[in-house]
Amino acid sequence: MRVAVLFGGTSAERDVSIASGAQVVSALRTGGHDVVAIDTARGALSPAEEQRLLTAGVAPAPPGQDELAMIRAGSAGSLLAGADLRDIDVVFLVLHGGTGEDGTIQALLDLTGIPYVGSGHGASATAMDKDVSKRLFRAAGIPTPEWRMAPADAAEVEAALGWPVVVKPNKQGSTVGLTVVKEPGQLAGAIAEAFRHDDEVMLERFVPGRELTCGILGGQALAVGEIVPRRGEIFDYESKYQHGGADEIFPAGLTDEQTRAIQELSLRAHRALKLEGFSRVDFRMDAEGGIWCLEVNTLPGMTATSLLPQSATAAGIPFPQLCDRICRLALEKRNRNA
Repeated sequence: MRVAVLFGGTSAERDVSIASGAQVVSALRTGGHDVVAIDTARGALSPAEEQRLLTAGVAPAPPGQDELAMIRAGSAGSLLAGADLRDIDVVFLVLHGGTGEDGTIQALLDLTGIPYVGSGHGASATAMDKDVSKRLFRAAGIPTPEWRMAPADAAEVEAALGWPVVVKPNKQGSTVGLTVVKEPGQLAGAIAEAFRHDDEVMLERFVPGRELTCGILGGQALAVGEIVPRRGEIFDYESKYQHGGADEIFPAGLTDEQTRAIQELSLRAHRALKLEGFSRVDFRMDAEGGIWCLEVNTLPGMTATSLLPQSATAAGIPFPQLCDRICRLALEKRNRNA
């Protein structure tokens, strides 16, 4: 199979996307596939460019706005520069945040007729919008923490949500721009920080308890995992992408009943957003055992130690097989719609 792997881009999650792209490229080549590596900010990579870019690690903090602005300024017209997609069997999207995950690139690929992995442009846009997603969760009977959209003053937040409250960009991932606000005086600054990363900001009731996640592959729920940050109370950017930042336990230490409940809620959330192929659904479990759906990731991290691959491995699907299966699901979708 000839596969074009698209990664990088110009969102705040660029470094994460590059790290994922490096391992997907390697896994697909290990599986015998012919792979073209494409950074959507620079176009198709030469072997030397590929070696340099794909061996870089993830920095402790996401790229700054000035750095991203420079990348965007130099990326005009380079989305598929130097890439011949005429003989590509499938496009493997390894893009996180921004136009890579919000349906924009999916819509562009729809015009080409080339199959690509994951969900279509409409479902991708819906899942990226946390406010819309939570409205659909609620309509489907999936518990999700109460929320408000900015602007909202401290008195309104205290009455509706209480403290602490999570303030985050509405259309962003990897906890970029996210703050846990514990008192009224911190609210304005947290909202301002979130607005640096998006034009909409969500304020969500903080659910203390266990952080859980479950992968979905081909309409089946994979293993449930638990994330235990070693620093702080949330699974933030540094905890996610720096060695030793968190303990990630697959399968999670849950009862069979709790595991089945989370897997069922994961499938319901995936279906409520009309997603396809694969996804990862994130939850919090409170002290009383209540399960609260936070969000669904349509293009989750894809290094071998990312959460979705760990969920698959615990279900008996090694990383190269996972990457291969994701490609084949895209081809199956194309054949169904032909």
